[in-house]
Amino acid sequence: MLEKFQACAARIATVIVGKDLQIRQSLTCLLAGGHLLIEDAPGVGKTTLAHAIAISLGLPFRRIQFTSDLLPSDVIGVSVYERTSAQFAFHPGPIFSEVLLADEINRASPKTQSALLEAMEESQVSIDGMARPLPQPFFVIATQNPLHQIGTFPLPESQLDRFLMCISLGYPDHAAERALLAGESRRDMLKSMPALSRASELLAAQEEVKKVYCSDALLDYVQALLAHSRSSGTYVDGLSPRAGLALLAAARAWAWLDRRDHVIPEDVQNIVPSVVGHRLRAATRDGSRALHGRELSTHLLQSVAVP
Repeated sequence: MLEKFQACAARIATVIVGKDLQIRQSLTCLLAGGHLLIEDAPGVGKTTLAHAIAISLGLPFRRIQFTSDLLPSDVIGVSVYERTSAQFAFHPGPIFSEVLLADEINRASPKTQSALLEAMEESQVSIDGMARPLPQPFFVIATQNPLHQIGTFPLPESQLDRFLMCISLGYPDHAAERALLAGESRRDMLKSMPALSRASELLAAQEEVKKVYCSDALLDYVQALLAHSRSSGTYVDGLSPRAGLALLAAARAWAWLDRRDHVIPEDVQNIVPSVVGHRLRAATRDGSRALHGRELSTHLLQSVAVP
């Protein structure tokens, strides 16, 4: 099972050049059963990475381009009255897919963003007084532009907390950029990319990840990180119990990718920036998350001793 996911990572790396860490972080998030937020400047490969992940894992996906005039019904679906049957029929929206690619999610209004909250937490949507389950597995892979750009709406804390991990691609190094400039079109490469896994195999891998052992000492370490974030006064709000569960889930997946059946403190340290960076705000006048989130996660690690 593990070999297939390693093959997926290697295949994705032929499209997203020089970003092995971000590819592993993405697979870690999906193996942990979480949703992924990719934030960076336009044109660095955010959407291409999302497409490559869905294709290589063999998961059906739908893409929504989020804009300021997008409505919640454009995401969830709508009930339409049909004269032939004299009743309303529900027409499902693109959210009814195993992978939803939410492109430039912060260009939609808060009302439309909130349409994803129930789906991301409970894998269902409620419409016309009825709860409609979503396919399994269900993942949201969202991309986000920097908040200083025109036409963006900051994601509220409740929305950010639904994303298990948030990663950033950054600009490619010299060698990777040369390979991009001299190589084949990334779109053409996506068209020819084979599916190396199936949804059933991903679900089975997720069950294996859940069985990775966390010792009492490891749980003490995670609790110490949570407690320090709440009591130190460095952050506006401390990490929630949901953030603690996210840390453990991602650490288990990271350990599983390393062929281990138990979690070690280094696993937690490796995933802390991407799991808690978007959940922390500096206790300053403006509390800017974009400038301080990852720095604060590093400060958190440095402030808590490893047991």
